[in-house]
Amino acid sequence: MALIVQKFGGTSVGSVERIQAVAQRVSQTVRAGHQVAVVVSAMGKTTDGLVKLANEISDSPSRREMDMLLSTGEQVSIALLSMALHSLGQAAISLTGAQVGIVTEADHSRARILNIRTERLQRHLADGKVVVVAGFQGISHNTDFEITTLGRGGSDTSAVALAAALGADKCEIYTDVPGILTTDPRLVPAAQLMPSITCDEMLELASLGAKVLHPRAVEIARNYGVPLVVRSSWTDEPGTHVIAPARQPKSLEDLELAHPVDAVEFDLDQAKVALLRIPDRPGVAAQLFGEIAAQSLNVDLIIQSIHDGNTNDIAFTVMRKNLAKAEAVAEAIAPVLRGNPADSTEAEILVDQQVAKVSIVGAGMIGRPGVAAKMFSTLAAAGVNIQMISTSEVKVSCTVNRDECDRAIDALCKAFQVTCSPLTAPPEQPVLEAAPEVRGAALDMHQAQVAIRQVPDQPGMAARIFDLLAEAGVSVDMIIQSQRCRLVNGHTTRDIAFTVAQAEATQARAVVESAATELGCGPVVVNDAIAKISVVGLGMINTPGVAARMFAALAQRQINIHMIATSEIKISCLVAEADGVEALKAVHDAFHLEGAEKVVVPA
Repeated sequence: MALIVQKFGGTSVGSVERIQAVAQRVSQTVRAGHQVAVVVSAMGKTTDGLVKLANEISDSPSRREMDMLLSTGEQVSIALLSMALHSLGQAAISLTGAQVGIVTEADHSRARILNIRTERLQRHLADGKVVVVAGFQGISHNTDFEITTLGRGGSDTSAVALAAALGADKCEIYTDVPGILTTDPRLVPAAQLMPSITCDEMLELASLGAKVLHPRAVEIARNYGVPLVVRSSWTDEPGTHVIAPARQPKSLEDLELAHPVDAVEFDLDQAKVALLRIPDRPGVAAQLFGEIAAQSLNVDLIIQSIHDGNTNDIAFTVMRKNLAKAEAVAEAIAPVLRGNPADSTEAEILVDQQVAKVSIVGAGMIGRPGVAAKMFSTLAAAGVNIQMISTSEVKVSCTVNRDECDRAIDALCKAFQVTCSPLTAPPEQPVLEAAPEVRGAALDMHQAQVAIRQVPDQPGMAARIFDLLAEAGVSVDMIIQSQRCRLVNGHTTRDIAFTVAQAEATQARAVVESAATELGCGPVVVNDAIAKISVVGLGMINTPGVAARMFAALAQRQINIHMIATSEIKISCLVAEADGVEALKAVHDAFHLEGAEKVVVPA
């Protein structure tokens, strides 16, 4: 007998008929010999209707009263589903988030789960009842016992957290799509179902806008080893398995407030090649990395900073043993990249084999603006200057001088209270052995690019800027520090560019303009007409040429790349907003995701 948590979204319980169909599915699971806890969302568009009512009453309703209002939607669903189960002869009981013991922060509309008191829930399960739980809500930990809601994707978060607290065998997320697809089928009709995906890949895709699973839910699954299955509530198809790491004993206290960083990793086997003042036009990155791939060279970090006039800089890292080949490719292609003889610019090659990569790793970084800032501040306090920055949802990496690596590691381990380890290959698992180099592609049309010109090149500058953004509650996504230095009033400077949600662009601009004046930086430039196109896949770790294929796909459609940032399992490019959908189609086609191969799904 297994213990299964099933979650049904708003469309799955959007009518009496749909609720009765869900009751049949739940009852069937119980008849198969399993214990079942069910988490449900509000019916259909109920939440939207409640929000509309609130806005008709007040232009700025308080967050507390909004929680009180919105939490009623799920109570309707749980009561009706319990009644439907009773009519089938299945014992069931409905419980609100407070009754089931979901304890949260006292932070209305965006609370995080602190712990779950499962005694009552387990008692009902032991009595043979289906426990139907209101998703999206909890009760505050303080003595006021305030009703709280968890924010967007809250029912997913409730379900996976319950599964973690109960030690459930799996958590099934039922939705109106057949599972997780290679990209958004509304933009690319040829998108295919993925039979399986790892938690790390899903974290990247979820944070890039894939709305089937919320990143917070995936984070809990990853941290607590909860196997997830995303399935359609309309069919009996198997859906997509989200593969979690092996379950490890872990305290459930501060469930969503655990350390955001799990470990500090380092890699001493790195060398950097930078090409400065190369033309800013479609196809340049494709040419460069196409030649790199032709030499079977595996590239680690790639960054392309914000353009300066009609030129740009690209830097990348390779294993030290491959530096000579990489440098030879760069030297050979630099004159070709120049292209136009009338162009007076001359690409410059910089090579540095005295670099090391230091990374902080952890799924808990998502939605916590201060994590990257804390890393930068820690390195600055230790007197370590950052050369390159690369960010993803589960990792922030910096290259530093090799001689400063030990100092950087020691400082970061103390700051985040974790241990360090050298960068290692992923564990050998059947699902990883069969993993394609690219699992899926995503498009984010809701970002803005902020660039700060002429930032003094000294320890602490990036830290100060991102500390201020974190204090203002602004979450930063891509971060790029240019490789080219400029002398301004006798001081060496670099440009720093980053992306934020469009909704936070005005606030971010105000923060950095204030900081620029204080720190002696140059002008601040904001561009909100951008799109971010990304590909994600564990298989790219040991597959040369993935970046080259992506860049070539964009170049073939004359799409210019404005910024590039990579991690081990993700490549992201900024392009013009008008090119966003075309860019998504291009990379989806380039990696043949419309015919995604079947991979092994563990039993």
